[in-house]
Amino acid sequence: MSTKEKVALVTGGSKGLGKSIAQNLAASGVTVIINYYRDQEAADAVVQTIRQNGGQAFAIQADVTNEEEVDRLVGEAEQQAGRPVNIVVNNATGPQPEYSLEEVTWEDYLDQLLFTTKAPLLLTKAVIPSMKVEKWGRIINIGSEVVELGNAHFSNYVTAKSAVVGMTRSWASELGEHGITVNAVHPGFTPVERHGEVSDETKASYLSDVPLKRMGEPHDIANAVRFLSSEDASFITGQNISVNGGKTF
Repeated sequence: MSTKEKVALVTGGSKGLGKSIAQNLAASGVTVIINYYRDQEAADAVVQTIRQNGGQAFAIQADVTNEEEVDRLVGEAEQQAGRPVNIVVNNATGPQPEYSLEEVTWEDYLDQLLFTTKAPLLLTKAVIPSMKVEKWGRIINIGSEVVELGNAHFSNYVTAKSAVVGMTRSWASELGEHGITVNAVHPGFTPVERHGEVSDETKASYLSDVPLKRMGEPHDIANAVRFLSSEDASFITGQNISVNGGKTF
């Protein structure tokens, strides 16, 4: 399958890591569908940038935690691109509040699971029929290094991201015979818009045990996603890959 035959759907693609992933995939010749929930202006800006650089991209609004919305998203994506989606990057996320064990509730856990498990499940179920027909597909889940770090006061988020590990392995086992690979990328602390201004003290504390002695940048994550989306990664599946400068092993 040539690059020009590939259509990638990047959830949460208007900002942060999703924006960088979308632009990186488009630069490799993939048609990119940028999913967003609220910020149409930001999504349209990403599309414009990609097109100005010679790529193909479309923005589609949808709530990826809602089954009807997901079905509409995938249908519109196929119409816009003119062919089925064969790369899915499950990147969308919501607020990530920190709570102590005394404060956190089951609803707080469920809020995180909506984005880390429900949304990827709905999207994967929506695209695998066409992937099976083509006998080619890439599903890439975005996790987090917190799975290994086990950050205190963050059990709601850590638990939800931990689910990505098992989900990725199970899906890979089931879909491999159909030519569909499933992998997860687990970023380290990579400051984007949602983090606001990160203090020098916070950076220094984080970097104290990062072997490469620098913060992650969005393109670091995007490069890993692009590789896993490519033919070069055709024999890699079920893997959970940390992209965090060696902070975890």
